[in-house]
Amino acid sequence: MFRLLLTGAAFGLLLACASQPPVATETAPAKAAAAAVTPAAKPPERAFPDDSVYPLLVAEFALRRRAYDVALEQYLEQAPKLRDAGVSAHTTHLAQFMAQEQAALESVQLWIELEPDNTEANNTLSLLLIRQGRPLEAMPHMALLASKGEKVNFPALLSGFQDLDTQQREALVAGINELAVQYPQDVQLLLTQAMVLAETEQFDAALATLKQLFKLEPDQSQAAMLEARILLAQQSPDPYARLERLLKDNPQDKQIRLQYARLLTATDMEAAREQFELLSTQSPRDGELLLSLALISRETGDDEAAKAYLRQLLALEQHVDEAHYYLGRIAEDGDDLPAALYEYAQVEDGRELLVATSRASAILIEQGRLDENSARFEKLRADHPERAEQLYSIEVDLLSRGDQLDAASRVLREGLAQMPDSTSLRYARAMLAEQQGDLALMESDLRAIIAREPDNSTAINALGYTLANRTQRYEEAYALISQALALQPGEPAILDSMGWVLYRMNRLDEALDYLTRAYAAFPDPEVAAHLGEVLWVSGDTDNALTVWQGALRKDPGNAVLAETLERLQVTTIEIPVPKDSVLRQDPLEPAP
Repeated sequence: MFRLLLTGAAFGLLLACASQPPVATETAPAKAAAAAVTPAAKPPERAFPDDSVYPLLVAEFALRRRAYDVALEQYLEQAPKLRDAGVSAHTTHLAQFMAQEQAALESVQLWIELEPDNTEANNTLSLLLIRQGRPLEAMPHMALLASKGEKVNFPALLSGFQDLDTQQREALVAGINELAVQYPQDVQLLLTQAMVLAETEQFDAALATLKQLFKLEPDQSQAAMLEARILLAQQSPDPYARLERLLKDNPQDKQIRLQYARLLTATDMEAAREQFELLSTQSPRDGELLLSLALISRETGDDEAAKAYLRQLLALEQHVDEAHYYLGRIAEDGDDLPAALYEYAQVEDGRELLVATSRASAILIEQGRLDENSARFEKLRADHPERAEQLYSIEVDLLSRGDQLDAASRVLREGLAQMPDSTSLRYARAMLAEQQGDLALMESDLRAIIAREPDNSTAINALGYTLANRTQRYEEAYALISQALALQPGEPAILDSMGWVLYRMNRLDEALDYLTRAYAAFPDPEVAAHLGEVLWVSGDTDNALTVWQGALRKDPGNAVLAETLERLQVTTIEIPVPKDSVLRQDPLEPAP
């Protein structure tokens, strides 16, 4: 969780920088358009060639008609011919205004070639490079800005930190540390150093760096938020002290209060709710705040308050899909299934569409309304053809979980007829065939996937595991699982498969090693069933019972666990009855 928080913080810093001069064209369209249309005040120091005058006039008239694409095309063509700094700057501004990042990158690079020390050009290029995941290339331009005494948003360098390979990360950190030696009083550099240390869980060193920063700027809010996150990770008894002092001194600072409220959601939902309510009082039409309040109210068990906030969102026509989805969840939790189906049907798009569809389908299948369920999916695929593959997969999964295997087979045949190259649908058909005992079709489909995608470790592992579990082709299964493990050495599902095939080959000690590692990395009920069985057969019945009992508490209705206990005639464990329908235990729940 800590890593996600820091990544979010870096990304937020990058966005914040985009709203500051000298790249205001990105966040002030009206001003940008005016700047693009208005000729530069300073006349060129040399006359433009005759063959460039007409294209430039075309560009200027296009700007006046707001035909920005025509204007940009002309400027991009003329800028490298004219090699004039003013034209390159003009082209850069227009490309930024139109959100044409590649064009902006090309034009600002020419601008810097012509004016290497121009601060606006260097700032713009550094931000564009960072957004493209090239922070090492951005760093020299930021260093130039720092040498001129400019305030530089160094934390933006970390916005894609986890996407870099190890060598790039090390080079980036080394570059940041080198700059910090040159500019020891630069608050933004100290903040960046602290963020890197926190990201690598060097919390004490990060706090020491922040202490240096606070001597220079005691009220630095981003540093205060980072300090609170670190103290939270260290389970400090008072992680919010500095933030609370800042809020006391700046009670109208919405940004500090918002970050404080978000941090509180990790430790004190009621306190978080109080802060969000204060924010909402200041900004009563802010949909983000209302949605946060709805989710916190739901988390704290106050569904009536949650419904009130969600209805406010609908009245304001903000976050409409999320509001309908969560109103559906509240209705479903209250067993008002007609109301839940109505709300889910109102979700039209966004990340909630698939999970709302999944939950509505589960209700319909549970009620035996298969034709209505099928019609819903057909309409959704017609309305959202770009999501047809996902919708086929969801429908098949829910029908399978509802024990409607024939219906699931029909849907898969239809989906594969339309998308014969779909790996996900072919894989789904293989898994369904395994459920139905059609091992020939299962193997055929998985081998077809592997032939097309030789490094598809999921398909290779699935075939190996099924051969180990459903046949006596153990050597062949072992070879396949070994191949999958070579492709993904630490993947828990593959470790589990390896443990299971070794168990089937009566290599119990080796099996126990792999299954223990798999369960430590991913305590899934099926892995627990396998680990418990090997422990049981090995004579370690106490530990077997402990593993099984723990898994049953998490998933009392797990079919693999139940089958294992029945087959081994384990009678000392009482299998709990699951409270909710398996169909509606949906893994697609969207994050708040």
